[in-house]
Amino acid sequence: MKHVWLIDDDEVFVFLTKKLIARSEQDVLVETYINGQEAIEQLQRLAHDENALPDLVLLDLNMPVMDGWEFLKAYEEISFSNPDKIHLYIVTSSISPYEVERAKQIPSVAEFIVKPMVKDKFIDLIAAL
Repeated sequence: MKHVWLIDDDEVFVFLTKKLIARSEQDVLVETYINGQEAIEQLQRLAHDENALPDLVLLDLNMPVMDGWEFLKAYEEISFSNPDKIHLYIVTSSISPYEVERAKQIPSVAEFIVKPMVKDKFIDLIAAL
């Protein structure tokens, strides 16, 4: 079973993405966080427990408390027992070329995906794990 974290404050996106994941017929456990602070604190607690870490993180950029960019900065500072375990994707409604380029400069970001995510894309992400 793959463990997926959705870090996004948009209730509609989270609801639709959970439905998409269910329809993908993949063996996936989904955990949600409404801001980067909640998620980063949990990652810090789990950093040395590889089995508890997510396989896939879908991160929004625009959130309250701690946005995606702040999350990524804190994420880069965590020493994971297995740094290659987590596959992190930015999933946002932003189409800003500046943000796409900025994301490319962050080693832990696998890809910049513009919302909405489609079922085939999610299946591809899971298959790549």
